[in-house]
Amino acid sequence: MSRGGNMKCMTHWTCTVATLVVRFLTRRFIWEYDPTLESTYRHQATIDDEVVTMEILDTAGQEDTQQKESHMRWGDGFVIVYDITDRGSFDEVAPLRGLLEEVKKPKNVPLVLVGNKADLDHARQVGTEEGERLAAEMACAFYECSACADEGGMVAEAFHELCRELRRRKAVQGKARRRSSTTHVKQAINKMLTKISS
Repeated sequence: MSRGGNMKCMTHWTCTVATLVVRFLTRRFIWEYDPTLESTYRHQATIDDEVVTMEILDTAGQEDTQQKESHMRWGDGFVIVYDITDRGSFDEVAPLRGLLEEVKKPKNVPLVLVGNKADLDHARQVGTEEGERLAAEMACAFYECSACADEGGMVAEAFHELCRELRRRKAVQGKARRRSSTTHVKQAINKMLTKISS
């Protein structure tokens, strides 16, 4: 197994986020929690045969714009969560992503969109297709899951997919840097050969 680096993941939005993070970290559902508390967790997981250490900031979703921006600067990747039984939480996703891109220039920030409370289909206000469409517009992965009933381990899969996306982007950036370095070396050698021949 190769050793992965630290990845700072941030979850944001409704009070359902705390239960989602706890489900991911402990594989249990908690009935009582304080949805106004902000918490940071450290978690190690093996994802595709690579050990990854994650720092997860679970925001309370109630911070002011300055706190949000500070949190956004901290994270490398983001899990944006809305509640499928709360249209208002879904409507806040696009403005939140806009702020995220403003803060994390250049744009195209690694993120995953999650619709929580999929076990409450009878109270659904946001259709699966709407979540899929928004995720396609945001060019990110989309999951619908339930912190309460987590059938099929979709909660963990959402976090793992964010880590995969972060890893892919770091690999692409590393290749671009290596190409850039090679280009600079070639240019320096060409300049030296030009001076020698003249």
